[in-house]
Amino acid sequence: MIKAEKLSFGYPQQELFHDLTFSLENGRHCALIGSNGTGKTTLTELIRRPENFTYEGRIKLEAAGRLGYVSQFAAREKEQNDTVMDYLRRDFAKLEQDIAQVCDEMASGDDLEALMERYQLLLDESQAMDADNAEGNIRRQLHLAELSEKADLELYKLSGGEYKLVQIIRQMLRRPGLLMMDEPDVFLDFENLTGLRDLINHYEGTLLVVTHNRYLLNHCFDKIWHLENGGMAEYDGNFLAYNHYRLQKKIDQQLAASADSAEISRLEELVERLRDDATQVISPQKGRVLKGKVSQLNRALASRTEVPYVETRRPDIRLPEVEVSEEPQPLLTVTDYSLSFEKKLLSDVSFELKEGEKVALVGPNGTGKTSMLREIWKGEHPAVSFAEEAEVGFFSQLHEEVFREEDSLYDVFFDLGFETREEIENYLSGYCFDPDGLHRRVGHLSGGEKNLLQLAVLGVGQANLLLLDEPSSHLDTFAQQALEEAVEAYHGAVLMVSHDFYTIAGCADRVLFVEEGTVRPMSARAFRKMIYKHHFDKDYLLLEQQKKELETRIAHCLRDNDCAKAQVLCDQLGDIVEQM
Repeated sequence: MIKAEKLSFGYPQQELFHDLTFSLENGRHCALIGSNGTGKTTLTELIRRPENFTYEGRIKLEAAGRLGYVSQFAAREKEQNDTVMDYLRRDFAKLEQDIAQVCDEMASGDDLEALMERYQLLLDESQAMDADNAEGNIRRQLHLAELSEKADLELYKLSGGEYKLVQIIRQMLRRPGLLMMDEPDVFLDFENLTGLRDLINHYEGTLLVVTHNRYLLNHCFDKIWHLENGGMAEYDGNFLAYNHYRLQKKIDQQLAASADSAEISRLEELVERLRDDATQVISPQKGRVLKGKVSQLNRALASRTEVPYVETRRPDIRLPEVEVSEEPQPLLTVTDYSLSFEKKLLSDVSFELKEGEKVALVGPNGTGKTSMLREIWKGEHPAVSFAEEAEVGFFSQLHEEVFREEDSLYDVFFDLGFETREEIENYLSGYCFDPDGLHRRVGHLSGGEKNLLQLAVLGVGQANLLLLDEPSSHLDTFAQQALEEAVEAYHGAVLMVSHDFYTIAGCADRVLFVEEGTVRPMSARAFRKMIYKHHFDKDYLLLEQQKKELETRIAHCLRDNDCAKAQVLCDQLGDIVEQM
């Protein structure tokens, strides 16, 4: 399906990848992962439209002309009054019209050879799309996505997540030779996310999906492409097995590095001793021995094990250091809040947020969570009141309201009070920004890089109350984990809108769950039980906890260079991964 040899590409200010060789076979479901800013979206664009790029190497796509693509942005189309069924029938109706038109032209046309060729192409396309069974296939896909009840609903009445799933269904119904999707999970609520999972798992074609979503990664793919540090690791297997493989590889390479270092130290001592002898006694034989050992030392130095590829860039996210009273006081109070647009979305919403509390605002797409968070941030709604000592920081989904797109990264931090370029470079290096790229404009950053930039800005402030609107969206899996650790270590209060189950489970003390037009408070434990009851195997929660604990212990062992203990733990981790 896809074959690349020695593929290299970059921009004048940044090389993205070098000498990539990889392949994707027919029928495989491949996840493309990697740190933010490593070029994942660029690579998919290069595969789709190689004629738009100047690159080195070769790339071969067997499914030329039969590509499908779903962007990470669910742009609404103009025909919003169409029903979901009409929208999904549109491609089949167009194909039927084209076939009928060619038949009419053949009845009266002169160039029968060209018309017959076009007719055959249309028949081939009809067969590839299984157009004879279009109605049943559409309803089957809607059922998989749990959207059957929306079939006769107008498009404009769908939530953003539902509309995104309908776009994905439309592309799958076309049955392209290769379907590529760029972060199709962004901003999907958990119900829609499980619908996307089922669509992916029942899709019989070849898939290449850019995603950072741990739920999809753990449940949907049988091949991993990991783009990192200009290179690519290619792994046949699922993401859980790949993570285990990476840890095992790191242990092996750390053992090899230790053995190499010991051998180099031995040779260096021997060479030093032979040199001392050579200065005292002139001996051709000793000179030859010395020369041989120097050559052996140089070979050992040249071939010593380097830092493992599995050392992935991971940001060091640090939120402001704040103090909490011995008896935590309320920082935010919401009383009888209501929200209406064309219809009432929320009413009778009341809650309190105290110092140090971490609260997740959770619910389906389109229920008003982000709108309420934004009104809280603005502080103008009569139902919202802050304590006098509250210092509020806000993380927005809309990057353009936080940054000027034309500003460089240097501009952003000079405006925040940084005095020198060196100071900015040192600070942003902790967020995985290369000093050579700090002159880039904000508008040229990837979505994940913009999120990291927002988090870096929040870290400079003094906020003791953070309002976070989907902070883990677009972040790679390693940055998501770093964010969760930063929120856990933060002593201030957090009110966070999130659809990422792992982020909620890892960060929230309690949950405000949006249902039936209001907000119901529930414990984080009750929320986890509710989600696992509907979406996970009953043993998955325990296995996930054991897996996370083992991965943490392995990391500590490797940090302490205790490879023997790390290997024992890695074997235990392998047993757990097999059960998941």
